[in-house]
Amino acid sequence: MHHVERFHGLPAYNFPPYADPADLPSADEVAWRLDREPYENEESGEDCWKRFTESVDLAKVRAIIFGQPWYDGDGGMGDDDLIDLAPRLTGLEALFLGDLEDEQAMISSIYLGDLAPLLAAFPGLTELAVRGGEGLDFPVSGHENLRVLRVESGGLPPNAVEQIAAAQLPSLERLELWLGDENYGGGVTVEQLAPLLAGEGKPALRHLGLQNSFIQDELAAALASAPVVPQLTSLSLSLGTLSDDGVEALLQGQPLTHLRELDLSHHFISDEMMLRIWTALEPAGVRVDLTAKHEREVDDWDEDGRYIAASE
Repeated sequence: MHHVERFHGLPAYNFPPYADPADLPSADEVAWRLDREPYENEESGEDCWKRFTESVDLAKVRAIIFGQPWYDGDGGMGDDDLIDLAPRLTGLEALFLGDLEDEQAMISSIYLGDLAPLLAAFPGLTELAVRGGEGLDFPVSGHENLRVLRVESGGLPPNAVEQIAAAQLPSLERLELWLGDENYGGGVTVEQLAPLLAGEGKPALRHLGLQNSFIQDELAAALASAPVVPQLTSLSLSLGTLSDDGVEALLQGQPLTHLRELDLSHHFISDEMMLRIWTALEPAGVRVDLTAKHEREVDDWDEDGRYIAASE
């Protein structure tokens, strides 16, 4: 995990300690990152937040990125602090929650909680990205304006995935879910994704990413006949354990030649099968990403030997 460098089309800007307001960029030109290392900064997270709200024209802020101490489970800040300022953050379009690096926290241990109050407080939000998964709850029946939803997790709680799959998000264009490892809180089944695969509740969806899981072959088999696929322009099954079985299912299923991109990176596909999928789709103009091929690491404890990109 690394800090995001750009978010919502804007460069990430670290709100500096003790900044002179006159030296700050215009509020709408950057994605404001609020991040404080608890042992390296004299300023607390609470003081940082207070200065931010006093120094920056909140009505013009378009994007905010939260790191420590908001989402390391060890700070006094939380979603309520943001919700309380909703009447002043009238131009807020995008939020990134949990922008922590490997040295700060394991991706599976970043606590997120219930996101419904946050989405209700910001009906104009168009992009939401979260990193983590512990405690994640998404009891959101609908949100009219959300266009991008990205969840990076080493173990995405199955109930949260089921809630996202069932949510009515009429404007959603991009959905990316890192499903993760059941040993770290994941374990969703294909059946729990049924509304999403059926194309229900998300008519504007054009990119779907079902990634970073041990059930990539099962997902590929389901997508081979899923009604949602014809409406997509790009599909990602990256970061997981996709093998020849999954690719064979895709090749035997419904046409994929309407896609602009098929991302299968970080995979366990044989050279022969890589050639087959590339030959089937590249001449039709589909960009097939087959980078990061991995070999199985079989041992006495793991006879399969496949692994996902991010778990802990």
